[in-house]
Amino acid sequence: MDLGLKNRVALVAASSRGLGKACALELGREGARLAICARDAQQLTAAAQEIETVTGAEVLPLAIDLTDAEQIKHLANETLRHFGRIDILVTNNGGPPPGYFDDMDDEAWMAAHQLTLMSAVRLIRAVLPVMRAQQWGRIINITSVSVKEPIDHLLLSNVYRPGVVGLAKTLTAQVAGEGITINNVAPGHTRTDRVLQLAQARADAHDRSVEEVLAETAAGFPMQRMGEPEELAALVAFLASERASYITGATIPVDGGQLRGLL
Repeated sequence: MDLGLKNRVALVAASSRGLGKACALELGREGARLAICARDAQQLTAAAQEIETVTGAEVLPLAIDLTDAEQIKHLANETLRHFGRIDILVTNNGGPPPGYFDDMDDEAWMAAHQLTLMSAVRLIRAVLPVMRAQQWGRIINITSVSVKEPIDHLLLSNVYRPGVVGLAKTLTAQVAGEGITINNVAPGHTRTDRVLQLAQARADAHDRSVEEVLAETAAGFPMQRMGEPEELAALVAFLASERASYITGATIPVDGGQLRGLL
C-alpha cells in the first residue's frame, strides 16, 4: 500500500528512543523527511544517525526540552526553516512518574501538567498555522490506554492524558474542513524503557524481580505478550497518510485486546 508519504515532512517529538523513535523510523521508511527531538543531545544524535542509516531519510535532530514553550517554538521554526513545510506532527512525551494520590505534591502535579498536557498544546499551536496555510496536515497524539481505562498507579497520566484527547476532539471540528486530521493512538503495555521503568517501580514496591512483574502482566493479556513499538508505529504511519483522509477525532487503542470496554 502506498501511503503517499514520500517527501512529506514529519516532526516527531520525544523521538530518540521508545515509541517516538519507532514512529520516526516507520515514517522514514515510508519516504518522509524527519525532524526529531529529545533533551539528551548525544542520544538524539545517535538516533538520527540510526534512522538515516536504516531508512535513508533526511533527519534534522534538535535538542529541546518539551516543557519549555520557547524551545517548542524554536523546534517548529527550525523545522520549517530547514524543510520549508510541516505536514505531520506526532506529539509524544516520556510520561509522568507513577504514584498514588498521597505521593503527589503540587510540584509533581505542575510538572506533569507541563510535560503531558502543555507539551501537546504547544506543539499543536506551533504547527497549526503552517498546516492551515498548506490546507493539509496530520496530527497524531501518542497517549495511553489510561485515557479509556485509568491505571491504578498512574494517577498523573490518568488525569492529564485525557486532557490531550479532549483537546484533540474539540480541535478536530475546527480544522477538519481545512484538510487537517487529528487522532490519538493509545498504546497498552509496549516493550519500552517507560514500561520497564514502571515494572521496576512495582517490583521494588513488592520485593519482586522485574522479570516476574513483566511475565505476570503479559499473562493477563489476550495475546499473552506485550506489544512492540513497531506495531504502534505502523498505525501512526497510516494515520499520517493520504489513505487515512476520512479518519479524524478518533482514539485508537494498540493494546492487543487489553481493554474490555465497548467504546
